[in-house]
Amino acid sequence: MARRFALTWWTQISSSTTLRVGRLVKAHGLKGAFKLELYTDSPKLRFVEGAVLKLQVPESSPWFGKSVTVSELRWYNTMPVLFLKECEDRTIADTLVKAILLVDVANDEVTNEEDAWFDHQLVGLKVIRDAVEIGVVTRVDHLPSQDLLAVETAAGEVLVPFVKAIVPVVDMKNRTLTVTPPLGLFEEVEELQEVEEA
Repeated sequence: MARRFALTWWTQISSSTTLRVGRLVKAHGLKGAFKLELYTDSPKLRFVEGAVLKLQVPESSPWFGKSVTVSELRWYNTMPVLFLKECEDRTIADTLVKAILLVDVANDEVTNEEDAWFDHQLVGLKVIRDAVEIGVVTRVDHLPSQDLLAVETAAGEVLVPFVKAIVPVVDMKNRTLTVTPPLGLFEEVEELQEVEEA
């Protein structure tokens, strides 16, 4: 999830999007639990009891094409541990280690946080500067210091810091976001293109 002050990859092919929400790192204990690497900011939402998760595993895996159901998510010393209804012991759990967990979400699903959006909701938004459309968001890059919006313009790609001072308005209804970039952020790309064309 991208926040305007603070990798989910997607491809829109329907009214829902498949998101990676976690990876089963290794078996934990004898009861079929897993240490879980989270790929989501909302583990309480994604790993609620009864949630059905698709599996991304090799075709040779006995789990290929199957899904699993969450039994419980516990926390041990800040490490999430996931229990699945299909895994009753460690032997079964060992066959699922390294599986990627996927969930389908509606493209219009909203978060409970203010000024927070899912990556797939930002991709495709038209970028407006001084009431003129200058490009489109093609991806969201998550860096330690802040998120960056990759904006494809006629002159090339520009990485825009996703902070309120530079992106003051995100209008999901009209599928636009307004930018007020510092001088030179977009102009550098235009100047480089002019030099290459000369």
